[in-house]
Amino acid sequence: MTEQPNYFNQTDMAALSREYPIGPAFLRWFEAISRDELRALQEDRFANLMRRAWQVPFYQRHWGAQGLAAGDIGGLDDITKLPTFDKSDIMASITAHPPFGDFHGMETYPSGQRPPVIIHTTSGTTGRPQVLMYGPRSREVQNLLVARTYLLQGLAPEDVVQSVYGHGMVNGGHYIREAVVHWTNSIFLPAGTGIETPSVQQVALMRDFGVTVLVGFADYLKRLAAVAREQGLEPGRDINIRMISGHMGREDTSELSEAWGGAAIHDWYGVGDTGTIAGEGPDKAGLYVMEDAQFLEVCDIETGRPVADGVTGDMVNTCLFKDDIYPIIRFNTHDVTHMRTDAPPAALNFRRIEGFLGRSDNMVKLRGINVFPQGIGAMLAERAEFTGEFICRVRRDDAGRDEMVVTVEVAIGGAVVEGGEAGGDLAETYQDILRRKIGVAVKVEITTPGALAAQTGIESRQKPIRLIDERY
Repeated sequence: MTEQPNYFNQTDMAALSREYPIGPAFLRWFEAISRDELRALQEDRFANLMRRAWQVPFYQRHWGAQGLAAGDIGGLDDITKLPTFDKSDIMASITAHPPFGDFHGMETYPSGQRPPVIIHTTSGTTGRPQVLMYGPRSREVQNLLVARTYLLQGLAPEDVVQSVYGHGMVNGGHYIREAVVHWTNSIFLPAGTGIETPSVQQVALMRDFGVTVLVGFADYLKRLAAVAREQGLEPGRDINIRMISGHMGREDTSELSEAWGGAAIHDWYGVGDTGTIAGEGPDKAGLYVMEDAQFLEVCDIETGRPVADGVTGDMVNTCLFKDDIYPIIRFNTHDVTHMRTDAPPAALNFRRIEGFLGRSDNMVKLRGINVFPQGIGAMLAERAEFTGEFICRVRRDDAGRDEMVVTVEVAIGGAVVEGGEAGGDLAETYQDILRRKIGVAVKVEITTPGALAAQTGIESRQKPIRLIDERY
């Protein structure tokens, strides 16, 4: 009789950490490996991935519609022959084959031999939540890559880590917890969002348990620093956070560090489907793509063709390790970045991206200029009275022209500035900043600190809303 399949007997964890090194072994291997050796490793994993994907009905249909057959893809040099896919294709698969779609390949396993399947969903930030599916092997590689990134950034055994990623059906909080608990020996506190653990209780946890590391989305972490001060707790004195790792906007690093008493800030990037794609190292010179596990392309937003390094485009990702449940080949995240072209300051032989620059699927085109709402905060951060909170509204006027209004939270010296002569002057100042940095005029409205919380969902959402589209 064969052994009853379960999560723990489906994955050899020791072998996994040899295939995907972590900690000091990661640095030793990828500081020594050549680009040719890395490419050979990628090719081997891609070939295995393609063999698996051709068994999956979703890919048979998706690629077959382009007239492709298995022999047409000889390796990574041929990857652009394959069409990309995105969330809309997954949602269409689910609609046609409810409740889980036909993109996962569960039905291709013999009876009784399918590995356990882990199911989560996306947060629904850009629409209806999408089903996310993982097998034990691919799940643990994703967990390992998160832990690898944290360790690269300086996570230590003596650290106490507090996570403000959400739980429930969303993937975030669960796999961050698994990453730290399974692949490091730091202590982990799964606090979750402000709905799961109220903000006042979050800062009490930090004080009472001696939290030294925070992980989560920067917007809410900034909010927690303000709550700590409201409770009479001074970051850097009463709460000694030494490191923060999360998803940073272009404006977040210095402001977030200052808010938490000088904590070191580190960025990383990934999506629910793929897990960690890239992470910032101690050198703070862009995000290193985890190329042994991920094959990342940057593609033109309109044509879908790969662009030259240094040119901004959509991140299109292939997970070289997802060969059990839900193979991912050329998934268009619609997150925007560019490849760094400067010389790497470290010996780590991976390509680097600039980081998350916005989303192309809520990009707004104003008078021929591409505007990414997530980038607005970084542009306004030069003003000391800007609290970091804002929201953009796009409207269409009677002449059919799109206009954007940016509402900005502002406070000066503890006093609120809203409307009136001072507010009008500030609005003009912010309008001038955005006109200079975007290259097109937008209207700015001034409001009070906290006034936008209900619209952005800063207390309840992992990713606050930054764009409200009123054109349709």
